[in-house]
Amino acid sequence: MKLKVNTLFPPSLWTRQTILFAGSLFAKFLLFNLIWCMQTTFTSFSFVGLYLNMALAALIFLAPYAIGRQKGLQYGILFLLDAFLIANLMYSRTYYAAIPLDSYGIASNLSDFTASVYDSLRWIDLLFPLSSLACLYASRKNRQSAGFPSRKAYLATTGVVCGLTLGLNTLHGGFKNAYASLQNANYHTCGVPIYTLFGHLYYQALQEKDLFTPEIGQQIEQWKAQQPSYQPLPDSVPIRTNLVVILCESLESWVLERTVDGHEITPCLNALLKEPTTLYAPQVLTQVAGGRSIDGQLLLNAGMLPIQSGSYSMKYPQNTYFTLTKALKEERGARSYLLTVDKPIVWNQGVIAKAFGIDTVLSKSSWVLDEKVGSRKKLGDESFFRQTTEKLRKGEIWPEGEPAYIQCVTYSGHGPFILPDELKRITIAGDYPQRMKDYLVMANYTDHAIQQLINYLKTRSDYDQTLIVITGDHEGLASDRVPLTQSASGKGIVSDKPFTPFIVVNSPISMRYEKVMGQVDMYTTLLNLLRLDNYPWKGLGQSILDPTKPAFAISPQLQLEGSTEGIATDIIQHAEKAYTISDWMIRFDYLKPKKDLPK
Repeated sequence: MKLKVNTLFPPSLWTRQTILFAGSLFAKFLLFNLIWCMQTTFTSFSFVGLYLNMALAALIFLAPYAIGRQKGLQYGILFLLDAFLIANLMYSRTYYAAIPLDSYGIASNLSDFTASVYDSLRWIDLLFPLSSLACLYASRKNRQSAGFPSRKAYLATTGVVCGLTLGLNTLHGGFKNAYASLQNANYHTCGVPIYTLFGHLYYQALQEKDLFTPEIGQQIEQWKAQQPSYQPLPDSVPIRTNLVVILCESLESWVLERTVDGHEITPCLNALLKEPTTLYAPQVLTQVAGGRSIDGQLLLNAGMLPIQSGSYSMKYPQNTYFTLTKALKEERGARSYLLTVDKPIVWNQGVIAKAFGIDTVLSKSSWVLDEKVGSRKKLGDESFFRQTTEKLRKGEIWPEGEPAYIQCVTYSGHGPFILPDELKRITIAGDYPQRMKDYLVMANYTDHAIQQLINYLKTRSDYDQTLIVITGDHEGLASDRVPLTQSASGKGIVSDKPFTPFIVVNSPISMRYEKVMGQVDMYTTLLNLLRLDNYPWKGLGQSILDPTKPAFAISPQLQLEGSTEGIATDIIQHAEKAYTISDWMIRFDYLKPKKDLPK
């Protein structure tokens, strides 16, 4: 026993300085895991691998001092590791995942979301650099040293710990299989803490090398065969030739039909909900992932779920996508327009718009910047819709009487939801959390901005042929949701679920759908409402007009929301597997024509 202990803890290795460095490194990984699990689940702490991998990571990062004898470099490693761990925690508070491997190469995109990035910082994050400073202070205070640690002892100890981790992975079929086994509803978020961020990135790198196989093709076809068949509407249902989509940044359902501190938050949208030709579903589960806003466009326009790592628009912009845009063009001869205040390079939306079949993109340079909102001073929603209406009136876009697909993407609702005082239309004076006040004021502002476009559309001669969709691209509160719902004034007002609204104005079928649905279901529902029944791609969702549709949806974290009463287990598993199916379809460009696919 003494020999085994001396192998792991040889006196020649564990000098006072070595203990300080190794202890600081291990503490950082432990702190990261604790904070990560506070946001998810502490289940990962029941895995032996978590402790072995933390120890191995600490030993590897100890190499500059243990082998190189570089104390200064070791201090630099501590602070760099702090930045890396904090960045991933910040990312996880919005995206519910670690930073994808490919996203490190597009960090410049963050310049357009600086305020949102800073807003993800928490006071507890300061413990990382403070631990490094504490290590530095302790080292300076105890300058008496017993010399550098033995390189042989360091390599032997690291080798033993590495052997233990490899042996544990071997018992589970190897690293890739061991990590993949965690990709289920119960352990989906455990991979990062158990295998550290570096193991997580390695797993993603291994996934990138995956090749399409006949087995993957068979699984895709089997899943499609089990998908409920598409149910066309009767011929008596009127046809719409135009589709206007308003994608509202971070709009959640709970602000609709809501009066707070004497103010009706969304009077325009509320009025639309009362119209006899409106379809409304308030419980649309957010299903975006690493692509966030651009994932929202994939879900609605292409009926596909986001890929499991990174953003499809950055990794697979040249792929084949079947979309509502293309369906309207093929069956109605519609011309399509994307209107955004962002640059075309943001989320690579200029390129992905072409892949989606959009004819014209009006981006940042197309607008007069006369109303600035957010830290990046982008065009506010009020001016955006005013200028959009002007272009429509002049016939610069969508000449009256011509079939069209119009997609308007708003910006102002980006976190942290700070609206300039001169643009505020209401003031929330009650004792509410400041973040809640800011969100309500912003929702009211965007609601009023939308009204300009709605009022204009109703004056057009082709309004009867126009379907108008208003929805949020994704939820908005992210990690702020729990504290807001637990606050005395926010409880009972702020929803504890990440639901966005799905509003269809001038719908040929009016209804209020109170069951839970997913964002991916919007595509199939719109295909239904537009009666684009001959379009070959029916999406990965199910129309809410289908009475057999289950009343639940699955999040990217594989969490189920809604009711499963009377629902067979295989139906739930089918919905969960849709994420894997969509990931394969996108990664391997499965929808590309004339591809030799397995039967």
